[in-house]
Amino acid sequence: MAEIIQRDGTWAFDGTTVRITPGLHRSVPLFRQTYGEIAVPLEAVAGVVYEPERKRGRLRLRLREGADPLLQATGGRLPDPADPYRLAVDLDRVGVAEYVAEEIRQALLLDQIPKEPTEAYLLPGPPVPVSVRSSDGVVSFDGTRVRIDWADTSDRVKRATGPRIIGVRDLVRVEWLPNSGYEDGFLRFVTREAAFSKLPPEKDPYALDLWGSVRRDLLTALVATAVTARLPHPSAGRDDEGGETVRAGDRPSPDRTRTPDAPGTRDSAPGDRAAAQDRRWRARAYGDGHHDVLLRRLRELGELHRDGVLTDEEFAMTKAVVLREFQG
Repeated sequence: MAEIIQRDGTWAFDGTTVRITPGLHRSVPLFRQTYGEIAVPLEAVAGVVYEPERKRGRLRLRLREGADPLLQATGGRLPDPADPYRLAVDLDRVGVAEYVAEEIRQALLLDQIPKEPTEAYLLPGPPVPVSVRSSDGVVSFDGTRVRIDWADTSDRVKRATGPRIIGVRDLVRVEWLPNSGYEDGFLRFVTREAAFSKLPPEKDPYALDLWGSVRRDLLTALVATAVTARLPHPSAGRDDEGGETVRAGDRPSPDRTRTPDAPGTRDSAPGDRAAAQDRRWRARAYGDGHHDVLLRRLRELGELHRDGVLTDEEFAMTKAVVLREFQG
């Protein structure tokens, strides 16, 4: 067992798995503490390096492309302190850090682990259900559907459309950009219908505008990762035989495939079950006033359009979102 324990966290390598545990010190970012322990299988590792610095050194684990839904969802945009695959090392522990790195490198050579991109996620991502309160509202994910409840400070266009409920099967991809404190970030759920939308995050009813606490808004990456882990893997984006690009979500995954030899079999995919749950939720929420709520929201959107708050394109898109929500 090769192990290094630091205030920043602990890395332990047993020959098959690199177990990364965040430290409990207040200097460790909330995101890493919330994400928790990560067990990285050796086959997901592309390399490891110790980087000496003037005051402290740093261990850095590099993963194979496509191995981790966290790296896929965040696109390398996590701030360095929040990156779970970096460990700050005190100068008096340099020897231990180099030993751990060498043990991992030797195991990669002995097991002949390839460095090419993976064809499936080798790490699971955060467990579900997961829920995060951001500056723009609360976003939750239960494994089959995403729900967004807007905050009182959200743009009134979003509040007029009501809560967003999106089935995983309707998603093409998830886009995430952190709030840096100087520039706003966003968490956007891209559906087939809205794939080419150009609405800014503050008005997009499928996006959370991240403008508040950087520490808190960074937690939205948990939801982005959990959803990404349940979308088709990036390697499924290109047809292997003809080279034709396949839109994410169009390629069936094992838990969504209808058996071709069983005519009349009802498709019980998670997305279908989520749609049925959505309809039941709306029925409970609105009851006999379903039609009145729809008319009220359409009137609100019409007023925003007449007042010049919404452009013609924005009005058309948000109106379509409201109608789809109530027609489900």
